Amino acid sequence: GKWHMGVNCKSRRDHCHHPLNHGFDYFFGMPFTLLNECQGTDDPELAKSLQDTYWLYTQMVILAVLTLLIGKLANLFSVKWKIIVCLVICGFLHFISWFSSYGLTKYWNCILMRNHDITEQPMNLEKTTSNMLKEAVSFIQRNKHRPFLLFVSLLHVHTPLITTKKFQGRSRHGLYGDNVEEMDWMVGKWLLDAIDKEGLKNTTFIYFASDHGGSLEAHRGNAQLGGWNGIYKGGKGMGGWEGGIRVPGIVSWPGVLPAGTVISELTSLMDVFPTVVQLAGGVVPQDRVIDGRTLLPLLRGTVRRSGHEFMFHYCGVFLHAVRWHQKDSGTVWKAHYTTPVFQPEASGACFGRGICPCFGDGVTHHHPPLLFDLSKDPSEANPLSADTEPLFDTVMRRIGEAVEEHRKTLTPVPQQLSPYSNIWKPWLQPCCGTFPFCWCDEENNKG
Repeated sequence: GKWHMGVNCKSRRDHCHHPLNHGFDYFFGMPFTLLNECQGTDDPELAKSLQDTYWLYTQMVILAVLTLLIGKLANLFSVKWKIIVCLVICGFLHFISWFSSYGLTKYWNCILMRNHDITEQPMNLEKTTSNMLKEAVSFIQRNKHRPFLLFVSLLHVHTPLITTKKFQGRSRHGLYGDNVEEMDWMVGKWLLDAIDKEGLKNTTFIYFASDHGGSLEAHRGNAQLGGWNGIYKGGKGMGGWEGGIRVPGIVSWPGVLPAGTVISELTSLMDVFPTVVQLAGGVVPQDRVIDGRTLLPLLRGTVRRSGHEFMFHYCGVFLHAVRWHQKDSGTVWKAHYTTPVFQPEASGACFGRGICPCFGDGVTHHHPPLLFDLSKDPSEANPLSADTEPLFDTVMRRIGEAVEEHRKTLTPVPQQLSPYSNIWKPWLQPCCGTFPFCWCDEENNKG
């Protein structure tokens, strides 16, 4: 499915970020993320505000060239041809530099790979999910006689919400609801049925979850495309607000875990790694700090509390909030050091920007931090203070100590979201043909 970790570091074929270089034996899916551009819509998603700025500059250059050209030909003023030619060349280079990164996203980024080989460029979104599910079922069948790890990251419930005609209009919650219903059907009809048919139901640990809450800024006209976060404030990409990070998880292991059990303890997707390692009979690395905790004791009922006393919520590389699950009282505190500036102010989202920033003038730094008691105020509507909460100073001091300890475990790495890291680099571009003519459709030709 969707890998979203990229492919290459220094050359077009080094595959340094590829799943096969990170522990997986087989890969079929997208090496990048899913964008509106993959559907070819008129609603670009990638760096939309930046694209608008670049296009404005391009229009200004075009207007300047036309003004000088008309003035020269009509003898309205004197200007050298060299100046006009230089302006045309500079404008052309400016346009090519940004349009190659953002205008051809569908052809450069929306690709499908099998292991190291590109099979579709650009990919056919109408068939991609079914192709991925067929691969998943085939994988289960090939490996049914030995232990296996199958990680499926669907393209569903993510804009542009590709939904087949069979499911369009089924839900009263619009296209997003249709997409959820189709995903539900796909997981059950394809994956769970395949596991059941191969006699693996009682011996297979299944974990179903989302990686974030609803994206509130995702709109098309008046239609909300990014989901709904209920009573929880904020959404996807907002650092620490509950609406972006609090999601349900569903676990199934009929031969071991009792059905119908509800666990309200907070866990993390980082817990998947140590859980899988324990299931496989391995030991997690001892030479580094592992942030995840195995889920098995909690799921089996041998412990009643999550292994996470503190959780650190980031926006990019910036720590925005810290959660403290107080062991001696069961109270869950959360302190927000930084929050995004909503646009409009009372909207609860960053509609003006299209996505909330992690730093700069798009965030507010809080001194002292905003403190909430999530056990009583899960909507984060009423920030506490030293005047309203007797334990305010004690809680803030303990959270501050935890942050200091946490920061000692971090190793600085190059900024992955720097402008240089985000511009298109032709020498790294995966290509199934002779660059720059990168077009192929082996999946459907094979079919």
